[in-house]
Amino acid sequence: MRTRPSVSIVVPAWNEERSVGQTLQALHRMTRHDGSRLWDELIVVDDGSSDRTAEEAAPWATTVIEHAVRLGKGAAMRTGWTNAAGDIILFADADLESSAEHLAGLLSPILNDEADMSIAAFSGTLRGGGFGIVRRIAGRGIFQLTGQQFAAPLSGQRAVRSEVLKRLVRSPQGFGIEVGLTIDAARLGYRICEVPLPLSHRETGRTIRGFWHRGGQLAAIAKTMWLRRGRFVP
Repeated sequence: MRTRPSVSIVVPAWNEERSVGQTLQALHRMTRHDGSRLWDELIVVDDGSSDRTAEEAAPWATTVIEHAVRLGKGAAMRTGWTNAAGDIILFADADLESSAEHLAGLLSPILNDEADMSIAAFSGTLRGGGFGIVRRIAGRGIFQLTGQQFAAPLSGQRAVRSEVLKRLVRSPQGFGIEVGLTIDAARLGYRICEVPLPLSHRETGRTIRGFWHRGGQLAAIAKTMWLRRGRFVP
């Protein structure tokens, strides 16, 4: 009898004490028709938070890993997946709150052997955002480097076969992680699909802080794409 692939959920978090508990509770609602859980372990990586993120996550997580200092989202995701035992790794941002239960839709394409990586395209309501400049630049860069187009190139919500991640020895750090994962997986010949899901999360908004955040994001993405120009070395 064929065994079901195991699933590990990895949640990178930084100063998310207000949201992480609700997000993890929503992930616990991801069940099969028989009521059993869709996943086997739930790992939260607290990336050097100065608040109670780790304490709020502890009652709901299988494992909470704490970075002593903030290392960036890419490093937090890598810490999570290198400590995960699942055949499939599902990444979820800590601020999805109740909408996180819809991430179950990312598993179907992989479990049905239709994809090796599935990416969530938000179809829900976002609470404020920028002008989409970073998203368009990221999408254009991915297309130039892979010939593939994606509606949600920056989405951190994605499910990936662990074998894909094991081949990415040069994974990007910081906010270039999603773009880097997409480019590298595509260049290695893995199948990538997008799944529209009714997700919602906190946007940084059109404020000085928001534009500063997106500036840093753009710099990280530009560096990630620059390092991947020319001959590909995963």
